[in-house]
Amino acid sequence: MSTTPEASASAKSYERVRIGLVSVSDRASAGLYEDKGIPALRDWLGRALLNPIDWETRLIPDEEATIVATLRELVDTARCDLVLTTGGTGPAPRDVTPDATIAIADKEMPGFGEQMRRISLAFVPTAILSRQVAVVRGKALVVNLPGQPKSIAETLEGMRDASPPLPGIFAAVPYCIDLIGGPYLETDDTVCKAFRPKSAVRVRPTSRGD
Repeated sequence: MSTTPEASASAKSYERVRIGLVSVSDRASAGLYEDKGIPALRDWLGRALLNPIDWETRLIPDEEATIVATLRELVDTARCDLVLTTGGTGPAPRDVTPDATIAIADKEMPGFGEQMRRISLAFVPTAILSRQVAVVRGKALVVNLPGQPKSIAETLEGMRDASPPLPGIFAAVPYCIDLIGGPYLETDDTVCKAFRPKSAVRVRPTSRGD
């Protein structure tokens, strides 16, 4: 486990969140090439979230039993609030990340996969081949993401400059985590603006003199 250092004392006013990052790749886990999924996720989340983050990272092969065991461990033992996977979501025989994710689910959240494919279709017609899913297990949200860093950022952020704008999936993540009993996630609006109903928005106290 590693921890993101707080940029300033003000970070202490944000709730701490534990995030699991899982890169699923036979070749990267065997050391045949450098994994780029986990660094891309850490970079994006580090910019998007104002909360201090405790990281749990795992680099594993495309083995369904291993993926199942890893997801269970991250949620049930490491107590992650959010788990993001990258890789293994296509139709190839060894693309089994969605199958493993569904196997550990208490509830499926199909809207996440639908929106990811909608975003990706704006870039490539082969987006329809993606099988990404999202599920809730206990008090954790588990989401499958694409394998390429560029695609990861596109699906998380969406297309703000499109007409009409196409929201990224991360805009809905903080409120989902609210609903399942996790920490209150706050975002940097210049990267990704979280959406909550007005009744669910916490008003941050202002300091004297503001």
